[in-house]
Amino acid sequence: MTVEITSEEELRELLGTPHARAANKDRPRLHQRDRDWLAASPFCLVATAGADGSCDVSPKGDPPGFALVLDDETIAVPERPGNRRADGYRNILANPHVGLLFMIPGRTDTLRINGRARLVRDAPWFDDMVVKGHRPVLAVVVEIEQIFYHCAKAFLRSELWRPETWQPDVLPSRARLIKEVEAPTDSLADLEHHYGPNYLKTIYT
Repeated sequence: MTVEITSEEELRELLGTPHARAANKDRPRLHQRDRDWLAASPFCLVATAGADGSCDVSPKGDPPGFALVLDDETIAVPERPGNRRADGYRNILANPHVGLLFMIPGRTDTLRINGRARLVRDAPWFDDMVVKGHRPVLAVVVEIEQIFYHCAKAFLRSELWRPETWQPDVLPSRARLIKEVEAPTDSLADLEHHYGPNYLKTIYT
């Protein structure tokens, strides 16, 4: 029998209340250590929701420090050329609330930022986000409302950073997945060529 939780009271009865340190750890402004973390992080996940509640989580990555600190309450995340779906960006236009999770490879804790976002197509500080000669396509400017560090338990349970647990070949290659799931009429040879060694040359163009 499936038993659902339908109220916060039920949830609290099951989970209990958070420790005071956990309950009160969020802050509205960057600490110097937050700046240090952002300077070292090459990757984040950006969560958004549309006006109708539909959600999206998109990965963003660049060399460490790619998220630019504009001031103690504002950061900017660059967008590079991608698949042009713009799911998260369309959500931001309808609902500016975003959640970001910044990771540092090998670290089991993470930095979380929640706030309000807007899309910027150009600004003088775009010059500070040039990578390999390429300016961002646009930037997500996030006004910080909450910032805090998240504990290590999920990464410890998953053993995410332990190379001996990695199984990259447990599923078919990217080209074969697309052939089977998304584009059955496309040539596998063409897909393998597209996602082959030359793919790395296209990530900023």
